[in-house]
Parts: sequence; C-alpha cells; structure tokens
Amino acid sequence: MVAGGALSSCGKKETESAEEAALGPIPTDQMEYRSGKHGEKVSLLGYGCMRWPEVADKKEGENNLDQEAINRLIDYAMEHGVNYYDTSPVYCQGYSERATGIALSRHPRDKYMVATKMSNFDPRLWSLEASKNLYYTSLKELQVDYFDFYLLHSIGGGGMKNLHNRFLDNGVLDFLLEERKAGRIRNLGFSFHGDIEVFDYMLAHNDEYQWDFVQIQLNYVDWTNSRRSDWKGGDAEYLYRELEKRGIPAVIMEPLLGGRLAKVNKHSTEELKSIEPQRSIASWAFRFAGHEKGTLTVLSGMTYMEHLQDNLRTFAPYKELTDSELELLYKIGHEFATFPTVPCTACQYCMPCPYGLDIPTIFRHYNDCLNDGMIAENEQSSDYRKLRKKYLHSYLQKVERERQADHCIGCGKCLSHCPQKIDIPRQMQRIDKYEQSLRESL
Repeated sequence: MVAGGALSSCGKKETESAEEAALGPIPTDQMEYRSGKHGEKVSLLGYGCMRWPEVADKKEGENNLDQEAINRLIDYAMEHGVNYYDTSPVYCQGYSERATGIALSRHPRDKYMVATKMSNFDPRLWSLEASKNLYYTSLKELQVDYFDFYLLHSIGGGGMKNLHNRFLDNGVLDFLLEERKAGRIRNLGFSFHGDIEVFDYMLAHNDEYQWDFVQIQLNYVDWTNSRRSDWKGGDAEYLYRELEKRGIPAVIMEPLLGGRLAKVNKHSTEELKSIEPQRSIASWAFRFAGHEKGTLTVLSGMTYMEHLQDNLRTFAPYKELTDSELELLYKIGHEFATFPTVPCTACQYCMPCPYGLDIPTIFRHYNDCLNDGMIAENEQSSDYRKLRKKYLHSYLQKVERERQADHCIGCGKCLSHCPQKIDIPRQMQRIDKYEQSLRESL
C-alpha cells in the first residue's frame, strides 16, 4: 500500500489490513531484473494484459475496459519497477492493445518494454497481407514504432499443419525475421501450447531462426508431474531444459495455473503458512516460476491492485526458494495433480461459446468444490454439507442459468481452441451430473 491508501482497479480507496501494515511499504527500488538475449534488463515480474478491469455498466459489443483503472495499475507497476507488458490483438475482446498503449504512452518509451503477438488464428488471417496488416495494426494500437518482444502466438495447437499454414508456407515468419533485421522487432520468439513436435521443430531450426526468447507454461504442478505418463498437463521441465540447453531465455505464463494455485487445499495451506505466515499462497507459485536462472520474466494477469501489490512483494525483492521449500512445493504439486479437477487456466480461448456457456467460470466453481470438499473426512458431516451448499449456491448465483453446464449440446467447436486439450463437452457432462447430485443431496 502507498501512504494514504491507493486507488484500486475499481476506483475505490483501499485501506491497509493489519497484516499489510505489518509488512510495511512496498519498496520502489528492489525489483529483481534478469538479462535478455541482447543485454536488456527485464523485470522478473511481467504484466500480463489479458485480464484488464472492466467498467461496471458493460455493453455488448463495445470496449468495456476501465481505462482509468488500467492507467493507475500501470503507473503503480512502473513506479515499482515493472517494465515488461505482454498483450495480444485478441486479448480483452480485441481491446487490450489499445488500452495498454494508451496507458504506456503516458511514460517515456525507454522505461517500458512491450510484447505482443501475431495472433493470426483465424484462417482469414493466414495470408501474408492479412498477417502484415495485423502486425502494423499492433504498432498503431500500442503507439510504438518498434516492438521490444514479438511472438508467434500459441504455436503447437493444430500441429505441424497449423504451423505451416499460419507462419511457414505463407511467408509470415520470413517477414518477421526481416522486421527483426530492420530493428522494428528487438526480440523475436514464440509462445507454445500443444503438440511437442512443433516445439521440437522450432528449436531444431534455432540456428536458422535464432530465437531470442520463448514463452512456456510453467508452474510447480506441471513441473513436478511432467514426466508422468498419466499427466495431462504441461511438459514444463522438458520445455525449460530444452531452452536452457540453447541459452534461450524463458518467459513464463500460467505460473498460477489460471489462478488455481492461488488457493490450495487446507493441509497444504497450513504447511505453507507455517513457514511464512504473511506470504500469500499465490506468492509460492510465483517464487517457483522465477526460481530457474533462465527465466526472463514471470507473467501475471493482475486485474486488481491487491494482486499487483502482492506480486510486487514477491519480486521486489525476490527471495530464492530453499531446497526444503522446493521439496514441499514438489510434494504439494504431486498431491494437487491427483485431484480430479479440470485443468482449465481461464485463458478464455474457448470463448465465446456459440450456445452461451460460461466455460471458464463453470470449471472454476467445479474445481473449488473439489478442492474444499476433499478435506472433509466424513461426507455426511454437517461441515461437508455446508461446503456443498456453499458452492452450489455460488454456482447458481455466479453462473447465469442459461450459461450453466447442462446447456452444452456437445457441438465441439471449443475443442480446437483449448491449449490444455480439455475435452470440454465431456467435462460439461460430468459437471452437470455433479451439480445434479449436489441438488439431490441437499
């Protein structure tokens, strides 16, 4: 907190809790920095601009982002040493670049680094002309004449065929390589989800492409369980080690698994709090993501001021994990992976659903039910019944009736968009049965 209380992303004045007051002010000169491929000093905490705050009176089909709140968040982040801002033409219903550009342009250009992406997912954007237009539009929206970091967005989905269609056969990658030579791209890389053959191909051609960085999903659950044949999450350790071999810096996404590691089960929470009572549960996941020295920056989509402040306490200054702390996180990660939760990271790529389902919210509430329900020793106990009632009420309250799981018709249009390869229609059927069982048991 700053003296007198800071303005939150909702425009309300924040007050310090006793715990926050005990932690003291957040220093403005202790951010951890890592060196990029060309000597850039990049803040270990990077701002993910996928989840900017919205105005209360949202209107369908319009820009509903709260620009004043975004300005305050970026001002506060920059004041505390954050200099890496990651966006995309498709984030926030297509308005993230514009909002981010407005906020950043109020600061000297040499005080921030902007990263955006070639998000040419739609086949209508696969031509060189259409992709180049997307590229030039990003420059305009972000109000810059060069990109500090530019990515081929989410390669791997759709396999090698999709890679060829989006980037290789149409000349788009050749164009981006020329833009790097011209200095309009300072660092060129890609973000990865999906088919490992695509990742391996891109690194096998590193001598030709000379990747400056690569963005991967990494957290203590995916890292701990990446070698298990039954694990359906990311191959985090493999991805990181392959980059490490080649000296390619890693940008980390999903350090919280879409927020799922901000709240772990009661037993794990007690273990972490026994070590450092004042640290948030989320801070442990962020410290893990920054643990490897090849990590350039750790992205966090901070919608609210309290999230930004908590992360600043983690990275300014950054505190290395001890061996015993690492072992504890490995253990928690293994236990977490045994829960039959849905591995949704709330990336929103599956949205909008053509039949109106709120897919990420449905998965989040289902996962919450499982996480809290599993700590009950006796399913017939009053405490367990209270938990079931609590989360059923939350599900019915926060997910509109016409957007609940039972409205899924199994069309499958969401399947190709999910980076986590979730069988969304099957999971919707499972969740619908679970919600029905909750109703019948109360």
